[in-house]
Amino acid sequence: MLLAKVKGNIVSTQKNQHLKGHKLLIAQKIGLDGNYIGKNDFIALDLVSAGIGDTVLVVQEGAAVKQILGHKNAPVHTMIVAVVDKINIS
Repeated sequence: MLLAKVKGNIVSTQKNQHLKGHKLLIAQKIGLDGNYIGKNDFIALDLVSAGIGDTVLVVQEGAAVKQILGHKNAPVHTMIVAVVDKINIS
């Protein structure tokens, strides 16, 4: 799993039938300090109603995504599984 910040939405007129009704977001990996890591964005399936500017917890593993969705038919590798309210490091 990794932390990321949502940067934008994906709007698609055509989708795989198993993605219909699901929101796709653009995000970028961040560190614990909230700063972006690297320069690459990625697309993630959103099941937790995240929005632009939200810090999110992302899983990037096909087997985990299949387990969460309950089937293996969706062409998904990356999924937002939580919106992070606060990070506290002791």
